[in-house]
Amino acid sequence: MTKDQKVVAIAELKEKFEQYSFFYLTDPTTMTVAETNRLRRKCFEEGIEMKMVKNKLAVTALKAAPSSKNYEPLFNSFSGQTAMLFTDTANLPARMLLEMKTKGIEKPLLKAAYVDTAIFEGADQLETLSALKSKFELIGEIVGLLQSPMSNLMGALVSGGQTIAGLLKTLEERESVTAETPAIAE
Repeated sequence: MTKDQKVVAIAELKEKFEQYSFFYLTDPTTMTVAETNRLRRKCFEEGIEMKMVKNKLAVTALKAAPSSKNYEPLFNSFSGQTAMLFTDTANLPARMLLEMKTKGIEKPLLKAAYVDTAIFEGADQLETLSALKSKFELIGEIVGLLQSPMSNLMGALVSGGQTIAGLLKTLEERESVTAETPAIAE
């Protein structure tokens, strides 16, 4: 790879790191071409962008990012072959990798995952990562929580309105009964 090609590759990786808040580092070692193609196809279907990277170039691109991104703990995970999975949904790659494991496909192994400044290292983190809620799931839960008190309030108002109407009708009937009854003279 020439120096110009490396500069272009680093610039592309910087762009990916700016574009995506979530990415996974996986180890595709020992995967056959057919298995790699199947993984790429599965990633494409799920909306995950897969990219094979050169470790030094990826680390160089990460070092160029602001320190607030907290990329430094990931540097040790860049060893051997590395395939990166970029996504807009934090739990999507983890769910995909778990689904593959249930089908008996052990590779690629999870090296690390970066989820909005949090870092998860090791294949044992797949369960935790898959349990993360996506942005849309969280919004749905919040909307549900907000709707519940509102529907309770509306129910109370409706039943309260019926109670008040019943109370007014009773008072009206009493008044009409007392108005019809002659007063007793003393």
